[in-house]
Amino acid sequence: MPERALSFGTVAEAYERYRPGYPAELFSLVAEYAGRPVRTALEIGAGTGKATRLFAGRGVAVTATEPDAAMLAELRRNAPAGVRTVRSAFEELAPGERYDLVYAAASLHWTRPEGRWERIAGLLEPGGVFACFGGPVRPADPAVEEAVRTARAPFLESDELPAPDGTPPERELRWPGTELRLRAFFADVRQTVFEQRLTKSAQEYVGLLSTVSAYLVLPEAAREEVFRRILAVLPERAELDADITAHLARRR
Repeated sequence: MPERALSFGTVAEAYERYRPGYPAELFSLVAEYAGRPVRTALEIGAGTGKATRLFAGRGVAVTATEPDAAMLAELRRNAPAGVRTVRSAFEELAPGERYDLVYAAASLHWTRPEGRWERIAGLLEPGGVFACFGGPVRPADPAVEEAVRTARAPFLESDELPAPDGTPPERELRWPGTELRLRAFFADVRQTVFEQRLTKSAQEYVGLLSTVSAYLVLPEAAREEVFRRILAVLPERAELDADITAHLARRR
């Protein structure tokens, strides 16, 4: 897992180009849940700033943290004025400052589980909000999804990450909601799914896959071959499911 967590810097530009952003409705969900002004936020593992722009663009003073130098450079090129960027892993952040909101966009699973929730709680003002959101992007057509799975199979059984706590994918409440409900620091845990459908060219979808850690850690020759095979089974334009699952919790 540490190898996969630190694999993104080699494809920072592709990550910015091919990864989808986040809808305005997500900010509205967080703001309505907070029930009070969200003035300050800490972002865990900001990557190239896809979610940074969502919150900073709506007046939130965001401190965006990112441990990878190449990803951070891409973030700084794209971040709105006023965003504070810090090169740091979540576990290395100095305690002391507290925020109205702490959030993680497709990054929480890369943090170490030991002390994770205590650290997040310590970064939040009383009554502050923790938000976590993300989700895989898959072909919407079951036949296309199966063709991609077959093309990938000699190299990877799956290109997705299992839930860190072992929660099966068919369970209604997903991780990290499953853990948040067990932590005394947090209350009012909620899960919301935003349904999204994207249309991408075959090349764009393979470009997106090129930023997924499961492929990044393959040997270069294997990676090139699996992308060639996937590209060969895709239609010219593919409909993609890109649902976002969001979890919210309030600091007691």
